[in-house]
Amino acid sequence: METRTRSVVKAVLWTLLGLVVMSIVGFIATGSALTGGAMALANATLGFLSYLIYERVWANISWGRVDV
Repeated sequence: METRTRSVVKAVLWTLLGLVVMSIVGFIATGSALTGGAMALANATLGFLSYLIYERVWANISWGRVDV
């Protein structure tokens, strides 16, 4: 089973990567660093929460696990 701390750290790192990528994409798409950054921040916030919930749900599902 994965700990909550591990799930949170993974979610934070994934979110930071997504924030950088979405900032670049948002800037290219809009031509505005402010608008692109706002889009990236909204996406990062929603992505972080979604990923964290997703990880915690799967951490409690035993299907497909093999005990060694």
